[in-house]
Amino acid sequence: MDIRLRPVTLADIDEEYVGWYTNDDGHLDYFTGSGRTFDRATLVQDFELGRETGRWFYYVIETADGERIGTLKIGPIDTRNRTADLVALIGNRKFLGQGLATKAIALGNELAFEQHDIRRLQSGIFATNIPAIKAYTRAGWVVEATFKGYYLRDGEPVDRVCVACFNPKYFPDA
Repeated sequence: MDIRLRPVTLADIDEEYVGWYTNDDGHLDYFTGSGRTFDRATLVQDFELGRETGRWFYYVIETADGERIGTLKIGPIDTRNRTADLVALIGNRKFLGQGLATKAIALGNELAFEQHDIRRLQSGIFATNIPAIKAYTRAGWVVEATFKGYYLRDGEPVDRVCVACFNPKYFPDA
């Protein structure tokens, strides 16, 4: 299935979009290490702050027909070092398990490198979130490190797998 990324608009942050950030089914168990919860006001505030500061950007992941699949965030961007996080969320559960996160991450790599001139991207993933680790590594990322016991999940330590992707413009041998 072909997918594309387009910038999020305020109109995109509707009931369906906000619903992607609810965790009734456990889908977001690994989305945020801090346990942060999301509602429309929080999502709008974060979107607007990113737009105002230029430190992070949200994109809708959608099918060629325009059906929304999820979101991709580039940032926060460290403007001095030109590094950023990249986070993909397949929010529309009917699209899970189809390899679309890998495709979205690969598109996000290109966008970050070409439009935002990011030198390197990074992300931290719960070691128990094998599908996310596979999605990133299949999209050209490498595992750089594992932080032992970084997260606490239900009182138990869980390792953090640190992944990164390097802009070939700055890292031709990576």
